Amino acid sequence: MTELHWLDWTIVIVSILIAIGMGVYFAHRQKDTSTYFAGGGKIPAWAVGMSIFATLISSVTFLAYPGAAYAGNWILLVQGLMVPIVLVALIGIIVPLFRKVIRLSTYEYFERRFGLFARLYSSFAFTLGHFSKSGTVFFLVSMALATFLNIDIYTIVIVLGITIIILTLLGGMEAIVWMDVVQGALLIGGGVICVLLLLFLPEGGPAEVFRIAGENNKISFGPYDWDLTQLTFLVMVLNGIFYALQKYGTDQTIVQRYLAAKNDREAKRAAYIGVFMSVPIWALFMFIGTALFAYYHSTGAPVLPEGIKADEVFPYFIAHELPVGVRGLIIAALAAAAISSLDADLNCISAIAVQDYYVRFKKHATDQQQLRFGKRMVVIAGIGAVAVALLYISWGGEGVLGALFSLYAIFSAGIVGIFMLGLFSRRANKQGLYVGIAAAVLFTAYAVLTSTKVDIHGTGVKETLLDLGDWNFSHHKYMLGVYSHLIVLVVGYLASFLFKTPLADKELTIYGYLEEKKKHQS
Repeated sequence: MTELHWLDWTIVIVSILIAIGMGVYFAHRQKDTSTYFAGGGKIPAWAVGMSIFATLISSVTFLAYPGAAYAGNWILLVQGLMVPIVLVALIGIIVPLFRKVIRLSTYEYFERRFGLFARLYSSFAFTLGHFSKSGTVFFLVSMALATFLNIDIYTIVIVLGITIIILTLLGGMEAIVWMDVVQGALLIGGGVICVLLLLFLPEGGPAEVFRIAGENNKISFGPYDWDLTQLTFLVMVLNGIFYALQKYGTDQTIVQRYLAAKNDREAKRAAYIGVFMSVPIWALFMFIGTALFAYYHSTGAPVLPEGIKADEVFPYFIAHELPVGVRGLIIAALAAAAISSLDADLNCISAIAVQDYYVRFKKHATDQQQLRFGKRMVVIAGIGAVAVALLYISWGGEGVLGALFSLYAIFSAGIVGIFMLGLFSRRANKQGLYVGIAAAVLFTAYAVLTSTKVDIHGTGVKETLLDLGDWNFSHHKYMLGVYSHLIVLVVGYLASFLFKTPLADKELTIYGYLEEKKKHQS
């Protein structure tokens, strides 16, 4: 990598100091749990929407989408394209439902609908998933930043971790949302600059870029085969539908944003803003990968190093082709994307710890005691995420961690299925749900163990955790989540008929919403 100019260094350092400063600025307002975890319900819709957008566009997207488009086509974008389709149909129901029936935790709805076990199961799954995701994001972005800045990766992880912990600890949800606004703008600006440069750097300009992309079938969403064993358009459509439901219906980082808005109408506006900003930016970073391919395959283009991987091309371009100042802006945007994703995770994990566990075991805790516990959990979760990142660096993401994350996939099976069962069926009951969860866990255990290959013994040879030969799970890994959700939904619904229980309260289902809507219309 080329030596970083002092101006680039200045931009990166200032961006980190702004994040810390934002936390300090909002610190004096964090006097109760409502403000700390939901901004007191007073944040404007456009800012909440920008925060949702910044949380969804993580540094993994920043790095992975250009690499995927460079190596192949735009098939990964299909998942994102499903989000607005699903959300247009359901956001008007989901947002008022959560704002009406929960105080802070998404999983309070699960308890009210299906009992305590459903709440603990889903909240624990969220915590494990986002805890592991935080460590992964720390690891990936730190690798990229260490290369750009020519600094030891361990130092990058620790500095980034301290920055995020301070921002989240001091400023709460207000600091997170307003910092996300800044970071979202930085991310958009960085992406647009890269696209403009890539369009006009090749000889022949944009026309040449689109010619090379067209000849190599780079702007495509195929293959379109009816095949669930490979990464096809159909697989991504199915995966995208459940991704949308999971993110906007069961993910604490998004649902908590609904509570930060002033009212139901503002919360729905925020959700739409977040969605309709995310899709174009996902497409923008896909196009960066396509334009990179065109640039490096155009006449007179620089030669890439031999053996360079597809996901390394964008970082290489940033380091070698971008002018001074712009390079610093892009690196700052990469760090900003990580901060936007990780600060939300820490705040939400803390909220879950307070509402789903601490308050349950300490029923008479005052709001101040809850706030102090929540802040301690931010620090603990932050340190834990840093520790996972450091383990990734030491073990390369393989071995023990690979096995642990496989276990997480098993025991978090079917969360969207639980939500759909609760929302669309008054007949479904907790006994039937438990049967559905058991079936999903068993199926997911079979699928994960027979399809996941990890370097168990540290020898460099990857082995299937459980090899059943022809009986191994052979469908694409993206279908695993789809199946687990469907199993909970179908088995849980059918099993509910085996147990005689009263119908669920209408206000906890879609039927309460439809009845209320009918009243207003008449």
